[in-house]
Amino acid sequence: MNTGMIDWSLNTGWWLVSWGLALFAAYAALDLSRGVLSAHRPTAMRALAGAALALATGLCAAHFIAMAHSGLPAVMHFHAWSVFGTLVLAYVGSLMGIGLAVDRLRRPARGIAGAVVLGAFLCAVPLLLLGAVELHPGLHWHDAGPWLAGAVLLVAGVALAWYVFSRCRRPATRHTLAWQALAAVPLGTAIVSANALVTRWVGVPWDAMSPAAAGTVSGDTLFALATLAVPSLIALLLLSSILESQFKAALRRAREELQIAAQTDPLTGLPNRAMFETWLLRATTRADRQAQRVALLFINLDGLKTVNESLGQAAGDAVLCEMGKRLRALTGTRDIVARAGGDEFLMVLEGHPDPAQAMAMAARLMKALNEPCMVAQRELTMSCSVGVAMYPDHGDQAKLIPHAAAAMHSAKRNGGGNQVMFDPRMVAGAREQVDLLRDLRRAIQHHELELYYQPKVHAPSGQITGAEALMRWHHPQRGMVGPHVFIPLAEKFGLINALGNWLIEDVCKQIRTWRDGGLRMRVAINLSVHQLRQEDLVDRIVEALQRHRVDPGLLTCEITESAAMEDTRTTLQVIERLSAAGVHLSIDDFGTGYSSLSYLRQLAAEELKIDRSFVMDLESSADARAIVDAVVKLAQALGLKVVAEGVETEAQQKILRTLGCDELQGYLFAKPMSAKALTLWAIQDEGPSALDFRPSLFDDSLSTPLP
Repeated sequence: MNTGMIDWSLNTGWWLVSWGLALFAAYAALDLSRGVLSAHRPTAMRALAGAALALATGLCAAHFIAMAHSGLPAVMHFHAWSVFGTLVLAYVGSLMGIGLAVDRLRRPARGIAGAVVLGAFLCAVPLLLLGAVELHPGLHWHDAGPWLAGAVLLVAGVALAWYVFSRCRRPATRHTLAWQALAAVPLGTAIVSANALVTRWVGVPWDAMSPAAAGTVSGDTLFALATLAVPSLIALLLLSSILESQFKAALRRAREELQIAAQTDPLTGLPNRAMFETWLLRATTRADRQAQRVALLFINLDGLKTVNESLGQAAGDAVLCEMGKRLRALTGTRDIVARAGGDEFLMVLEGHPDPAQAMAMAARLMKALNEPCMVAQRELTMSCSVGVAMYPDHGDQAKLIPHAAAAMHSAKRNGGGNQVMFDPRMVAGAREQVDLLRDLRRAIQHHELELYYQPKVHAPSGQITGAEALMRWHHPQRGMVGPHVFIPLAEKFGLINALGNWLIEDVCKQIRTWRDGGLRMRVAINLSVHQLRQEDLVDRIVEALQRHRVDPGLLTCEITESAAMEDTRTTLQVIERLSAAGVHLSIDDFGTGYSSLSYLRQLAAEELKIDRSFVMDLESSADARAIVDAVVKLAQALGLKVVAEGVETEAQQKILRTLGCDELQGYLFAKPMSAKALTLWAIQDEGPSALDFRPSLFDDSLSTPLP
């Protein structure tokens, strides 16, 4: 009996066909595998299933072709269910191996596991297919050593294929397709090598075959089965191409939709500001090339906030949509309109318009937007303010929108409902404000701010009773900057709380310094409306007092009448808590706000401070004297002390004393001075000869009442 090995070298040409088919299957599997990493899970699962089917079919087909032309007898017994089970096993193994191997970049351990699984199934499938052919007396198994060594090389080949394939995992380009074809070579070679490796290990009896019976299959039939795999693989490759093209088309549509969404205002359907700025750059580039002008119109709807508050957000959105349609209808073929955000729109006019034409266009669109529109079953009439800037007359492309916006804000300051051409003077103050804000931030960080103290004088005796702390800023280039300049800036840009925190801390520290030097100076500080909204304001004041061991009675917090009336509930809570802590309260700028007497009675304040505007007119205005007289009598009736600020003349001082004011403050007595200067004044008596300090300021007893 001849038990030699199958002679797979009998037909070298068919071996090459088998290798080519394996390469074809490997390329198809890799092509489909590129979709496994898709974030869209259904797409990833379809790609994995197709790749596994291509690899399993190619593996079995290559082995069928090799068997059909290896010199086997024409008739053999064939177990169909065994072959079917082997095909299923090949598919499952391919599914597992590809699923693990494709994930190599994210989890290296899984990539190694995938290569091992694929290598194992590449060896197992040919072995099981060969075992499905019933031969007698049976297959002969050779030494397993060389087979195991070959299996290790197969695993290495599969790992190499997937490493090369990892270079082309993104959407196909010429570069990535080349890497994919290169990766198919080691994978296809591994498929054919697995067939050869199995047959080198297994011997087949050539002269002892089982009798012909039902279920036998001829070599020709086996070849026919093998050749059926070729169109199957072609169909799989076509399927992969179709799936890939569909995936690319869906990805392209998604990108286009995403790009449109990113560049379009979802409410009005107009381009958004980002898209508009791109178009504006192109328009200005064309204008430079053709030596032409471009006009930019910045449009702001007047009164949209009122519509939102009275009729609701939906009504406001309907107004914006209607205004967007009207603006779109006004644009020419070369004009561009977009929504900048909120109630603002932008329009670019090309075609070399002059300023007169740009202003005429602004008038046209104002007229169109002023037409009544029906919203929420109501007829609404809107107006708008338009700012116009010309390129290149009013600056480069980067400054065109800010300059048009500055012109629009100028139109709104003039009452709205009109159009204004940009003027360089509109941004001069804004630029200075930006520079000043930058310097103010630096000043807070580098401690360039300083507190000055203006004494308060007891009206009947002329003696100093305390002082008001006032901020000063020593600017390196501008010199001394007053609070009327930087305090509004700090309030506008959110720095007022930082300034307030520094003020509280520094005043408490200075009061302690004075107290240690034998001077019990009462100091007043101003609290802004922004500070009153801070939930921890009272806690920080109390903590600062305790940290510096300062009697709360030496600190007075001044709150302006307008700030007190802005949020009465919050103000009452703050004043009550400060009063409970022992801090004195004063209502500043009294007479300029709209406080009610009933509300004034609820405040735990101890003094009223008459605004300087009334003091200035005391000598010339009987009305001013009447108002001050009324305030003094009101305060006396409520048991409050009255302080008059802004006293600059002897006549004002005399009138205020006659009317019954308790304390006076102003340049007539002393200008604001540094803490050091005030200390020298108190201790060495270097101040004005007409003034001295109340004895209570030097009394060691903290219980001594201050007037």
